[in-house]
Amino acid sequence: MRRAVMGSASLVLRAAAWSSPRLPPLSFPCHRAMSGPNLWVPPPTVLQQPLAVPDRLLLGPGPSNIPPRILAAGGRQLIGHVHKEMFQIMDEIKLGIQYAFQTQNPLTLAISGSGHCAMEAALMNAVERGDVVLVAVNGIWGERAADISERLGADVQQMVKSPGEYFTLKDIEQGLAQHKPAVLFITHGESSSGVLQPLDGLGELCHRYGSLLLVDSVASLGGAPIFMDQQEIDILYSGSQKVLNVPPGTAPISFSERARKKSLNRKTKPPSFYLDLGWLANYWGCDGKPRMYHHTPPVNNFFSLREGLAILAEQGLENSWKLHKENCLYLHEGLQKLGLKLFVKEEAARLPTVTTIVVPEGYDWKEITEFLMNKYAIEITGGLGPSVGKVLRIGLMGYNSTKFNVNRVLHALKDALQHCHKSKM
Repeated sequence: MRRAVMGSASLVLRAAAWSSPRLPPLSFPCHRAMSGPNLWVPPPTVLQQPLAVPDRLLLGPGPSNIPPRILAAGGRQLIGHVHKEMFQIMDEIKLGIQYAFQTQNPLTLAISGSGHCAMEAALMNAVERGDVVLVAVNGIWGERAADISERLGADVQQMVKSPGEYFTLKDIEQGLAQHKPAVLFITHGESSSGVLQPLDGLGELCHRYGSLLLVDSVASLGGAPIFMDQQEIDILYSGSQKVLNVPPGTAPISFSERARKKSLNRKTKPPSFYLDLGWLANYWGCDGKPRMYHHTPPVNNFFSLREGLAILAEQGLENSWKLHKENCLYLHEGLQKLGLKLFVKEEAARLPTVTTIVVPEGYDWKEITEFLMNKYAIEITGGLGPSVGKVLRIGLMGYNSTKFNVNRVLHALKDALQHCHKSKM
């Protein structure tokens, strides 16, 4: 087995490696009658049966299937969330995120929550009531960022493109010049529409107009090139359950020095204690002060995240980007041979991790997805937000991005097109 390259607290699992301490078997006392009120709610019958989880190939926009090494890491025995060994693992996670993001930002950590939680953490710390927030909307994630910003009392301005389109530097500059925002939000990998947003030049443009650049890379990290420092991105966040193949529940995030100063020198406290960057920075050892308890994080998810980042580091970012691009193109060729049409018109703007297909004329997209699920145990999905009813989405991310899986889903789609009933339209 390959060795992890990220420090001394390796979680590489070998048969002879560190094993969990043997714990005494659990025993429960017999139920005894107790005085007082009777129980109104009986023990659920279903919880007295074994857990049943189907085995499926997850080729939707996420989550993706988890490789054995990461599954095993998440099954390790717990350690305390303020133990020195836990802090060491957290430090290694930080190094892994800095590599994946291509940043040297000291304020780099993982949020205890999904990518959506990281979106809230970014906005709740960087945005104060009355701040102008300019949101680039070409899918559901821009819509969500606008919604969250409105809840924070920001003056939200939107630049809107149809699903399948992206923003040019000219589009962005016009919005910056008109609205003079404190923060510009944009999505790198818009998984609802399958668009890969070009980022080169955006950071420099935002800084020229006195704005921070906030980028969502939940669906793109590890699958498409991103260079946080070189592209002058101020806040970048992602999720664990896509290319990293880690269970949902941890979300990498990083703040530039500009973003750190704005977030930590607010006039008012962030509206969320749980997502307060000052507390999180301390718990993650980002402020040079002794670490203090803030919250109990998902310890086992941190084990898994550490291994997901280790696998990415072992593979190398450039190799990962190349793999996703090649398998994406292989999928596109196969889809077009089936007579299916790709939703994003420009090849360079197609997200390598999530492919969107125009729903074939006369077919019910729900029937197609259900056919693949019921007959082949393969998940693909329909659209989300503004792309609902317009597209089918196929995800090839990390461990799942293989030509073998492409052939499986193409075979299943061919079968579906032959057997699904065309709706009367």
